[in-house]
Amino acid sequence: MRPLSRFRTIGVTLATFGMLAAPLYQADAITVKPLVVDLKTSGRGMNQVVSVENTSAIAVPVQLTVQELVVEAGETHGTGKDPGDLVVFPPQALIQPGQTQTFRVQYVGDPALTRSKHYYITVAQVPVKPKEGESAVQVVFSFQVLASVGPQGAKPALRVQSVGVGKNGAGKPVPIITVANDSSTYGYLSHGKLRVVEKDASGREVFRQTLAGPEIEQQLGMGLITSGQERKFTLAGVLPLPEGTIEAKFTPDS
Repeated sequence: MRPLSRFRTIGVTLATFGMLAAPLYQADAITVKPLVVDLKTSGRGMNQVVSVENTSAIAVPVQLTVQELVVEAGETHGTGKDPGDLVVFPPQALIQPGQTQTFRVQYVGDPALTRSKHYYITVAQVPVKPKEGESAVQVVFSFQVLASVGPQGAKPALRVQSVGVGKNGAGKPVPIITVANDSSTYGYLSHGKLRVVEKDASGREVFRQTLAGPEIEQQLGMGLITSGQERKFTLAGVLPLPEGTIEAKFTPDS
């Protein structure tokens, strides 16, 4: 009797929506970039490329799948369903050691969108079955690339809707802001500047902080806000007063 193989696969999924702060992610086997894809409903912007590099010493099989995202109560999650709005070619590939495979992503959905739509493109490392009689524990990675598309010609309209004082993990007072997007298309909080000011009871300014795009990205990720939605963000700056008056303003990059 031939010995049975003992094989266990451990999956690690790397999501991008909430805290994405870099244009690529690298694991032991593959590097994926970019992790955020912006598409148009027509013209050249309908197509974008996702590159997957095999940084390991063995060939890595990779498969790409699509699922739509929905926004509920300010939170975004995958539906697990592919509506057919995106086409990925090739859908799978065997990437040799040290080689890079490009995958073309194309929007083929409704060209007359009235609101932005969002998707996860999952780049998954396919587990390889070991040889007969071998024992192995295999760690496979999957990466969720955020793909977004908005109505042609629309621009985001982000504004600070409300601001207050909360607490960080150490119990210190920190600003909490709610940002709304009144546009028919999506926007990124990291594509602008955020100014926060605190004043005491007499109106004297006791705190001022201006965060540029890279600083916002480091603290909050890209800060995606979909069309007609709002999101709440907790900032890292510690306020000198727990009961001061807080003001905040967002200015988009020109």
